[in-house]
Amino acid sequence: MVGDVLLDEDVRGGARRLSPDGPVPVVDVEETRRRAGGAGLAAGLLASAGHEVVLVTVLGDDDAGTRLRDVLTGTEVVAGPSGSLTPVKRRLLAGAHVVARMDEGCGAGARPESTAEMRAALERADAVLVSDYGRGLCEDPALREALRLRAAAVPVVWDPHPRGAQPVSGVAAVTPNAAEAAALTGTPADDCRTATRAAAALLRTWPAEAAVVTLGGEGALALERGGLPLFAPVHRTAAGDACGAGDRFAGSLCAHLAAGAPLGRATEAAVAEAAAFIAAGGVGAPAQETAEHGLGTSNSLDARLETVRAQGGTVVATGGCFDLLHAGHARTLAAARRLGDVLVVCVNSDASVRRLKGPGRPFVPQEDRVALLEALACVDAAVVFEEDSPERTLERLRPDLWVKGGDYTADSLPETELVSRWGGQTVTVPFLPGRSTTSLAAARQAAG
Repeated sequence: MVGDVLLDEDVRGGARRLSPDGPVPVVDVEETRRRAGGAGLAAGLLASAGHEVVLVTVLGDDDAGTRLRDVLTGTEVVAGPSGSLTPVKRRLLAGAHVVARMDEGCGAGARPESTAEMRAALERADAVLVSDYGRGLCEDPALREALRLRAAAVPVVWDPHPRGAQPVSGVAAVTPNAAEAAALTGTPADDCRTATRAAAALLRTWPAEAAVVTLGGEGALALERGGLPLFAPVHRTAAGDACGAGDRFAGSLCAHLAAGAPLGRATEAAVAEAAAFIAAGGVGAPAQETAEHGLGTSNSLDARLETVRAQGGTVVATGGCFDLLHAGHARTLAAARRLGDVLVVCVNSDASVRRLKGPGRPFVPQEDRVALLEALACVDAAVVFEEDSPERTLERLRPDLWVKGGDYTADSLPETELVSRWGGQTVTVPFLPGRSTTSLAAARQAAG
């Protein structure tokens, strides 16, 4: 991990009145949270996801630099002197809303030089993420030569900055966001089509093997040199603090490339992990994220449901085998989603389906059933359970509403009593008669 480090401070409080001096909220400060920003944040996020990380950077010799060193204690740091004031980015938040941002020492400073110890740390890296925040470290000739040599041996991902340095030759991928890609190329990058043109322009200019343009809540566009563009969508968009999502994406991409994944698969995984990071609360969440990804993972899904409840929303759940998706399933799921703010589908595992339906089932393995369900716009997450009944999963999720098709009655559902224990309710929705997996399977068998 190489790059510029900043000190990020979040000043948080409640805002319940306007200032008499002007139409601005008065924030009653309750706490100040500090964390490493820039390459420091990217390193911390990679470490919290279970990766061994060494941060190669420069640090200022001032009070802010001391505070920055204090928050970097959980990461191995190999640092030289920056020769400049430590940049501080301070956000003022009223609740979850950013009211203002105040920057200190973020202007141009003396260009730092790498030390022999910093360059030596790169030689033992299995992969390198360069997080360039335009502070000059990535312009150092000796460091650039060390990065060029390492790029010939291991994946190097370069997260660029419009005021930063050009990537060295041989990097596996550059990862600008849409605004950065537009600033670097003069080409808008607002959607898949325009991002493709911006990525192609970057590859004409920079000696990188691929360009991956992140598109916020839409996903990312990846273009390999000489290849076709690949769009990796966000399957489940989550509202939340997006601060640090770009660092989480770049770090994830680097980690998956280091593990041998091709660019397309690494991009898809990085998009999912960045989305899960936001759903789990972003930089304001406790350091509990794992290397898993997707809203169906335990930590991120639980955090999403907590957010929905904190905002007064309704959590809806339904369940079943969903072996062969049909119109009856689609109608039930769409109706269930309209009853609340988030819909979680509890899905029988393959072993559970075999016990319930017989040795010839399921027709579709659980991983594919989950993927099909989560591809539906009305489904926010799908969770696999191993038992014959989803009761243990429901105890964890504690939905406000448990929804089933209208062919069930409350008495025929063993989950009804369980859901009522925490104040939940069982609801049925209309179903389409004659639509079932069994009838589909029979029709397929009759057709040969």
